[in-house]
Amino acid sequence: MLDTTPLILAVDRFADRLRAAPQSRLTRGAAACALAAARELAARAQRAERPGETPRELPDAGMFVVGDQLAVAGRDLAVALETAPSRELDEAVRYVEEAAARAFA
Repeated sequence: MLDTTPLILAVDRFADRLRAAPQSRLTRGAAACALAAARELAARAQRAERPGETPRELPDAGMFVVGDQLAVAGRDLAVALETAPSRELDEAVRYVEEAAARAFA
């Protein structure tokens, strides 16, 4: 089984930054960037768990819960990737780190 700790750590760091961010930062684009990342992680998890099915889109529950949405989607993906090739895990970690950098640029 693949160790998905790097993905969980990257997602948790991003989610924690979002939860601690002031509203002004969230409205300047960090929340939108995080929602896009959460949706991408959720779609990757769904594709890994149910290949061939169209992933459902994660709803927009508002800027104050996007950190939680990101954390849940990231952990779902981590579970789905435990039996996947390591390159998929590496790509997911890189994606989360780049999304966090964009959100807080």
